Amino acid sequence: MKFMARLSLILCTAWTVATLFGSATILHAQVAPATRPASNAPTTQRLATARPDPERKTYVLHLPGIGGLRGLDRVLIRGLSVGGFDKFDAYDWTENNPGIPALLARERNQKQAERVARMIVAFTTKNPNVDVHLVAHSGGTGIAVWALEALPPNVTIHTLTLLASALSPDYDLSKALTHVDHKAYAFTSLNDTLVLGIGTKMFATIDGKKVEAAGRVGFIMPPDADAKDYAKFEQFPYDPCWMQFDNLGDHIGPMHSAFAAKVLAPLMLNDVHPPASPTTPATTKPAVPNE
Repeated sequence: MKFMARLSLILCTAWTVATLFGSATILHAQVAPATRPASNAPTTQRLATARPDPERKTYVLHLPGIGGLRGLDRVLIRGLSVGGFDKFDAYDWTENNPGIPALLARERNQKQAERVARMIVAFTTKNPNVDVHLVAHSGGTGIAVWALEALPPNVTIHTLTLLASALSPDYDLSKALTHVDHKAYAFTSLNDTLVLGIGTKMFATIDGKKVEAAGRVGFIMPPDADAKDYAKFEQFPYDPCWMQFDNLGDHIGPMHSAFAAKVLAPLMLNDVHPPASPTTPATTKPAVPNE
């Protein structure tokens, strides 16, 4: 029992460090840390863009992982800006309580998802002609999906992109997908062993299941899911050729600026599929489990 408790503590510490800091020393060398907001400042942070334009046509709302808003999230947004997006918001849903506590705070996370839904409604009401793209990493993918589920029937976004999702593989995305009017994408990697393999099997996925997460093994389509909604959903397993874009297939691989600019942005803006090696399937539809 003492051994298992010690092992649990070690894995908890390792996962928290990996999720909170990732490649922080490298990322902070590329992007200056954001100024700490005042205590009464809103937790949504407006991030600078390369091409500020009052007549913007695209808008990205990014939800970080359980580590909260960090340098790697700014690196991602920098890449999306280079790739052609106009304006961005990043929302830290962890309420300054990041790491494993954020993973396990299910009731609080549901309330945060409802808040994100209200943000989307407010933006689309004010900007009806702007395409809204929702991007989320790791545990933030749960917040993103629950936010879409909470939207009124007449509110949609243009694309949903799930990076290294910490949702369980059999989570039914049908209700969320009804609020996506174009495409939804998920990027997965079998190399994501520590966080989405060992980590979620020990501490649970963002939706509370102790299994390998969808961001590692891919989503499956539950038997009673809506096939029409799932038709707009594609997932991309990690391809070694993405190393040219600084993506090594680890938990923060898809967050790198080059990958965001050269792979994510063309996909989200123009449905241009990522490059793939001849031996790697370029894209997969969610599998239907055998009955």
